[in-house]
Amino acid sequence: MQKRTVLITGAGSGIGQQLSQVLAAEGHRIIATDLVSDAAQRTAQLIQAEGGDVLALALDVSRQADIDALRAQLQSERVDVLVNNAGLQQVAPLESFPPERFDLLVQVMLNGAAMLTRALLPAMRAQGYGRIVNIGSIHALVASPYKSAYVAAKHGLLGFSKVVALETADTDITINTICPSYVRTPLVDRQIRDQAREHGISEADVVSDIMLKPMPKGVFISVEELAQLTLFLMSPAARNITAQAIAVDGGWTAR
Repeated sequence: MQKRTVLITGAGSGIGQQLSQVLAAEGHRIIATDLVSDAAQRTAQLIQAEGGDVLALALDVSRQADIDALRAQLQSERVDVLVNNAGLQQVAPLESFPPERFDLLVQVMLNGAAMLTRALLPAMRAQGYGRIVNIGSIHALVASPYKSAYVAAKHGLLGFSKVVALETADTDITINTICPSYVRTPLVDRQIRDQAREHGISEADVVSDIMLKPMPKGVFISVEELAQLTLFLMSPAARNITAQAIAVDGGWTAR
């Protein structure tokens, strides 16, 4: 595969950090962005220690001013692939869901992904190639209690992606959403505690009965699986795969 420049949001930890490392190890140039500048720099240091090519930048995807500034900053960079990965979670029943947190989740995971895609699309169109990979969730396809903002944002991401796929069908640009069930990251570890509190059960029961029980294969998804799927979507062989929600769910949605 031709070596590409890949911009990844939320690259300072969890899925974003590990995805950055795997893609860099495959020879791709990484633009690692994160809300926290130091976190992005730590990811860059990990990649550089392995001889990878990386640029670390601070980016708050919920702020249009930040997105506009990033586009201006990257005028001399060819961005081939955008991975919309930045995310956060809030576990609470709707009646007690803080309105500002609901808004923030939608701003980051739906609006931010849309506006960053909007910012990078013109250059992708001009260069005749682009890949947009959204890191969605099983909750883009199904729902769970106490996650109204997260589920709404991830479901919205699928509709947004279908529209962009139609608008870019005349060129070699694709947009797809990878929908994994639970990946063991710090974000999921915090969810385990929150779910235990809301459901009134132990953390071990959250893992076995809420997270893994719906998956016939019964294991957490690895970032390596997501990375290899991303690499395939970047390839010429995937040029006609667009507007898809690709479930990596251990059989969850087969039930």
